[in-house]
Amino acid sequence: MDPGRMPLVAIDAVVLDTETTGLDPARARLLQIGAVTIAGGQLRADETFETLVDPGEPIPAASTRVHGIDDRTVAGAPAAAAALERLESWIGGRLVIGHSVGFDLAILKREAQRFDRPPPLLRALDTRLLARIANPNLPDVSLEVLASWLNLEISGRHTALGDARATAAIFLALVRKLREKGIRTVAESEAASRRLTDAMEAQHAAGWATMEGAVADAERTLARIDSYPYRHRVSDVMAATLRTADPAESLEAALRRMVDARVSSLFVVDMPPDGQPAAADAGIVTERDVMRALARAGAAALAAPVSSAMSKPIATVPADAFLYRAMGRMTRLGIRHLGAVDEAGRLVGALSARDLLRLRSGMATALGDAIDVAESAPALALAFAKLPALADSLIAEAVPIADIVAVISREVGALTRRAALLAEARMMDEGRGPPPCRHAVVVLGSSGRGDSLLAADQDNAILFERGEPDGPEDRWFAAYGAHLNDILDAAGLPYCKGGVMARTPAWRGSLETWSGRIDTWVRRSRAEDILAVDIFYDLRAVHGDGALARDVLAKAYEAGRTSLPFLKLLAAELESWSPPLTLFGSLRTADGRVDLKLGGFLPVVTAARVLSIRHGVVRRATRDRIAELRARAIGHDADLAHMVETYDLIQRLVLEQQLADGKAGRPLGNAVEVGRLGRDTRAALKAALGRLDTVPQMTRDALF
Repeated sequence: MDPGRMPLVAIDAVVLDTETTGLDPARARLLQIGAVTIAGGQLRADETFETLVDPGEPIPAASTRVHGIDDRTVAGAPAAAAALERLESWIGGRLVIGHSVGFDLAILKREAQRFDRPPPLLRALDTRLLARIANPNLPDVSLEVLASWLNLEISGRHTALGDARATAAIFLALVRKLREKGIRTVAESEAASRRLTDAMEAQHAAGWATMEGAVADAERTLARIDSYPYRHRVSDVMAATLRTADPAESLEAALRRMVDARVSSLFVVDMPPDGQPAAADAGIVTERDVMRALARAGAAALAAPVSSAMSKPIATVPADAFLYRAMGRMTRLGIRHLGAVDEAGRLVGALSARDLLRLRSGMATALGDAIDVAESAPALALAFAKLPALADSLIAEAVPIADIVAVISREVGALTRRAALLAEARMMDEGRGPPPCRHAVVVLGSSGRGDSLLAADQDNAILFERGEPDGPEDRWFAAYGAHLNDILDAAGLPYCKGGVMARTPAWRGSLETWSGRIDTWVRRSRAEDILAVDIFYDLRAVHGDGALARDVLAKAYEAGRTSLPFLKLLAAELESWSPPLTLFGSLRTADGRVDLKLGGFLPVVTAARVLSIRHGVVRRATRDRIAELRARAIGHDADLAHMVETYDLIQRLVLEQQLADGKAGRPLGNAVEVGRLGRDTRAALKAALGRLDTVPQMTRDALF
């Protein structure tokens, strides 16, 4: 995972403090280092680092009065070079957190230079700056003031380890405060800290080290590590142990060998004395070859020599070839196994389609498994934070945007499902018991449609079998919904600003309550009464009894399709919509960005939803809705086809922008920076948005 995407709530870090002979980094010498570990967002009290350091010069009395360290205290202590070597090994590349950490970094850098050591490459966060971000009105940001504000008790002040422990406690308490400000990741914390220019300038004037330099150095180091599948070589994933069969042995013996070794193929070859057979001399037998032999000759085939079922010559690929070469060769030849060869043409390994699938799906599988087994909100946050890297790799492999978006949406649903299970566990821990009746947790809006990108927030609701508003069942689900929403917020899916969440009375209820709401929406047909109702038609169950959700959705479609005033209100936004283009055809921007949610998503999603309700197309995904409308010849086919093409284009552009913004620590949204688009892409975007101008009229025609 990109360290910048690490969620603060699940952070792995070292909290560091130093004691020195003075406050001028250019002249001060190191006297003591103390550090503690935060793992998975939790303080590990037993994982500490502490050492005194002999500065090699007398310690000023003024500094001794602060920290109590004098010449006798450091007698026999290691010199700074040895202490730094131990510290770097203990940190091991983890993020560093400190209070006024720029001073500590400057001291460590200066000491390294004195001993001709390379300065440590440490990515760092400063609790002093983070506290200012969380509460700009604090009178000052000393450890004592912060501890008082956060209701913390600290001790051991003016010792390196004591101050490190205090800083760790303060950082962990700040995490929730920062989340309320929309700051959830390391990169977002860094970006917010950089915006405090006055504080940073004060650090520069004092000769303190900046975090920007440390981040850049760390990222240059990490850039050397490349994990994308399309850049791996065959040798990275092949089975390097050659599994072979003698040509004369029976097919039954070869089959047993495959079963025992848990492989799907064997090379058939007379092994030379040096154990390095030439690929030209080898054949291959696969589990499919065995099945074909059995289909032809029955059980008697097992007694035949393995050479009777093998294929020869075998298809090969150089072991140092990139994997796309192997994938292309398998596709072209219609085979599932390749031999990997060295420069001399000798077999050095085997590659199967299963190996390639394991590599290509490994990140997604790890993400899904991590979400499904997470036992806490921090663990969920850590798992969910892997999603951008997965999306990035899928884009790099030119996976269709519709498939990438489907993966993201499914994981948002999986996150909600796991949060629901954790919420049930909390209810049991509180003595409230299990759910009082059948129920379903549903996601709405983009998550329900399967159109989620990385800037998703919470849109969820609860349907339950029976119970009156504020009755015992409703009160149980109210508490349950509050836990659900809190867990999701901590895990990286923010609270919905519009309140479309299970904890809100308007978004939970019994089947009878929901039935009444649907009737009210359709009957009243006033804009103020149906705010956010449109996304209800996108609902998808992610936990509980999916049949309840299916029945409620079917009722909503049936009630809505016959009420033209209701449908007209749902489509009202289209009446005032126009493409985000200027009079001269340029993209209309604000701060250099074009809003593609209002400018592009809105007409496509709204038209597809409204027409689907009107014509009984009970589908959720926008693309599926449009495909069904086209199949039924509803609307103008050319316009509908263009809507899908435009939707694909703007989803790709928005996702790429979100990935770039996430890495830079900028807030994620749906506005795309025009300056980062190439000339051809800008032209394609302008043309695509311009052609959406026909959507409002087409929708009116198809509705009425």
